[in-house]
Amino acid sequence: MDFVLSGAAACGACLFTNPLEVVKTRMQLQGELRSRGTYQVYYRNVFHAFYTIGKVDGLAGLQKGLVAGLVYQFFMNGVRLGSYAIIESSGYIHTDGRVSAIKTTVAGAVAGVVGAVMASPVYLVKTHLQSQSTSSIAVGHQYKHQGMIHALAAIYREHGIMGLWRGSSAAVPRVSVGSAAQLSTFSSSKELVIDLEVFAKDSWLVALSAGMISSVVVVCAMTPFDVVSTRLYNQPVDHLGKGEIYKGFTDCFTKTLRNEGLMGLYKGLGASYFRLGPHTILSLFFWDEFRKLYQQVR
Repeated sequence: MDFVLSGAAACGACLFTNPLEVVKTRMQLQGELRSRGTYQVYYRNVFHAFYTIGKVDGLAGLQKGLVAGLVYQFFMNGVRLGSYAIIESSGYIHTDGRVSAIKTTVAGAVAGVVGAVMASPVYLVKTHLQSQSTSSIAVGHQYKHQGMIHALAAIYREHGIMGLWRGSSAAVPRVSVGSAAQLSTFSSSKELVIDLEVFAKDSWLVALSAGMISSVVVVCAMTPFDVVSTRLYNQPVDHLGKGEIYKGFTDCFTKTLRNEGLMGLYKGLGASYFRLGPHTILSLFFWDEFRKLYQQVR
């Protein structure tokens, strides 16, 4: 049941944050491997990107990849948060009755790796779908998928089963770092808020406050890995399924740093927070509340 509750919580958050994921993906692909001032800027900031996509692609364009996003969130976060819940309930993350920062970080990273590997094919397709746009505002490589099932079938038909896990080398560090940062800070922040007696111990505001603190840490730690992950998943491939721009995670990281500087790894930082921030807050809040509700009705 922990896995189902965790997946449902993540899907609830995804319904609200998917448009921000579309904006984030486009901004991370804009000016790929180009120095500032040498490329057309279609999206000046988060708000301009929202306006541009809505105007050119229509309101439906802001919800591109929603089905793939929901499936990804259900399986990835179902496994990730579900695994962490089991680890937490077993008492592993506590030392002498207090939350251990080291143990929560390790537990969060392990849970993240398992979830990332399992859901990588759907994340691949989600990235392709969310980057697709009208040619006048297109950034990155443009695939021509007609939907999630069509995309999965096309990739499998052309590159086999391993083609579906292309880019997973970036998904593992991305989600393990993000998961470790998110879950360790969430557990520690909840304990801190309870200790300070700001709110009643069972108040929903405890989880909400902890989620807000956690979201800031997650965005700062995860954005460089998120940029690399988006670019690896979206790059064009040859007939053998090999990337035509990047050889792997390290190659993409170093090329981006060399050509775009440190800020290239933080492209779309504002969009990342507007997406990851609310998603972290909502998913952790829903997760905590669903678990409390389940405990009450058992």
